[in-house]
Amino acid sequence: MEDNNQYQLEENLRLPSWIKFPISKASEFEKIQTLIKKSNIHTICEEGRCPNRAECYASGTATFLLGGSICSRACAFCQVSKGKPNQINKFESIQVAEAVKNLNLKYVVLTSVARDDLPDHGANLFVSTINEIRKIDSNIQIEVLTPDLWGGGKSFKDKDQLQKERLKMILDKKPICFNHNLETVERLQKEVRRGASYKNSISLLEKAKSIAPNIQTKSGIMLGLGESLKEIETTILDLRKVHCDQITIGQYLRPSLKHLSVKKYWEPREFDYLASFSKKLGFKKVSCGPLVRSSYHAG
Repeated sequence: MEDNNQYQLEENLRLPSWIKFPISKASEFEKIQTLIKKSNIHTICEEGRCPNRAECYASGTATFLLGGSICSRACAFCQVSKGKPNQINKFESIQVAEAVKNLNLKYVVLTSVARDDLPDHGANLFVSTINEIRKIDSNIQIEVLTPDLWGGGKSFKDKDQLQKERLKMILDKKPICFNHNLETVERLQKEVRRGASYKNSISLLEKAKSIAPNIQTKSGIMLGLGESLKEIETTILDLRKVHCDQITIGQYLRPSLKHLSVKKYWEPREFDYLASFSKKLGFKKVSCGPLVRSSYHAG
């Protein structure tokens, strides 16, 4: 542990000058962190050590992590713990809804660890939590950020149909936005997203727009994993081909020695170019910059 901490310290010292972490009001930040811990719930803001969490908390937004804090997949970029997932907490949806009420949140993002161990791959985690939040306040806006919901069945056709059924369960609850991240370009998928695939993720976003045309779709990618500019442009184009409405583009920052190393720190002018490129293609919302994350300025 000490070696990792020392590495992270040295890594931070080598960060380029344009990557500057926002400063938060310590007392307010600690207050919200304490409330989250007392509520016995998880947020990706904390589990993933998001650099923008103080800013989001202050603006009345948080991203809750459903299904526990242990993921059934082992993506090489993610700080969330990997292994055998915990048993489902049957009170989780109620606890999340209570936390939303206590934090006085107006915009909520629900995400989850991958739960390939569950028959529905975690789809009901989203459904039950949306139901509980709306019991408290039907006006709270809810965005969902789901895994690929892929698996089960004996054939590709079976898996595809099951994915569609799980997706429809969630979309029938009418979230304001459906988010699913590609994370990286097609060539790097196996190295970065173990257990997921580019094709399945693009297909999920396409299905979402087909099932619920009026619900905004969204996806995000990280830069700095070894991708080329041409590959990034192709990925952005692929998202627009399936009528994805929103995109987030940020810089990958290595959480520890156990994670993939940063191949390149993309410069602000390069992010500006990609933002312009995306807007010209017709995305309704583009968030692009070194510290941009999937739920950045979500509300």
